[in-house]
Amino acid sequence: MYEEFYGLTANPFRLTPDSKFFYGSEGHRKAMSYLKYGLYQGEGFIVITGGVGTGKSTLVGQLFSELDGNDIVAAQIGTTQVDADDCIRLICNAFEIDVDTRDKADLISAFEEFLIEQNQMGKRVLLVVDEAQNMPLRALEELRMLSNFNVGGQPLFQSFLLGQPQFLQTVGHKDLAQLQQRIIASYKLASMSTEETEEYIKHRLEMVGWQNYPAFAPEAFARIYEKTKGVPRLINTLANRIMLFAALEEASQVDREMVETVIEDQKNEEVPTEEEAAPAASGGAPISNDRLAKIERAVTVIARRLEKLEDRVTEHDEAVHELIDLAMKAYGGEEEDVVQLKQA
Repeated sequence: MYEEFYGLTANPFRLTPDSKFFYGSEGHRKAMSYLKYGLYQGEGFIVITGGVGTGKSTLVGQLFSELDGNDIVAAQIGTTQVDADDCIRLICNAFEIDVDTRDKADLISAFEEFLIEQNQMGKRVLLVVDEAQNMPLRALEELRMLSNFNVGGQPLFQSFLLGQPQFLQTVGHKDLAQLQQRIIASYKLASMSTEETEEYIKHRLEMVGWQNYPAFAPEAFARIYEKTKGVPRLINTLANRIMLFAALEEASQVDREMVETVIEDQKNEEVPTEEEAAPAASGGAPISNDRLAKIERAVTVIARRLEKLEDRVTEHDEAVHELIDLAMKAYGGEEEDVVQLKQA
């Protein structure tokens, strides 16, 4: 909705990772350098870790957008809670290797044939594993063994492993000593700084045609950073709500007070947990007065938003009907035609 009000071409703060919106903060540039270094080496493992929402998936999307399909065949897997036997099947599916069997030996043979075929065409094969912290030790060891495939000493298969910070503890397990020896670089992706948070927001807005409308006060950027700690996903969520609030208020500027209001609204809209909401009769704890007050405020806030949305829709419909009337009169339309158009 706010995109139309502010003349934007798309939603700049969607949560779905999109490489078109990639912003190269210092941390993301370093992480990308490590990934490209891995590609240059053509072997071994690169490990990138970072907290939830720090932009690891967006980083992968940007990497894939820069790859030369004539040199590298790349695929990504994100469903990593699989056992070792299913790992090779998942990889074959990712590279669209058609194998009508669940036999592990046949799957490995098919994958090896695929690697050799790509090598003969002058291509290397890259697998990116997202959410690698969920992979069991045996599945990681399976990846290590697949990296042994080579032709004349030239590696045919390479993996990049992306996961949350606890993945480093997994990699450090004593049973993964051989995998540890194959890791040629590791980097921990940190959150953005205050300055980068401001630049990040402006970058995403400018990508969809923003021309400083609405304008953002410096204090607004500072408060967004305080709330989100520079985590891209949290920034997107908050900025999206701020833009919607600003549009509903028909505001030309976003200031700190507006950001505070949106943050407070988010707090009020928090849904109570099942334990908090459980009635005393069923054995659960009764809802406290503070919690009831929060729920009531949330309902009030949502009702106010819906009322404004309804007003905006009504205004939109009236404007459309006026345009239809003018158009039909201008081109000599019949009265019944006007009625049919309005009903449509």
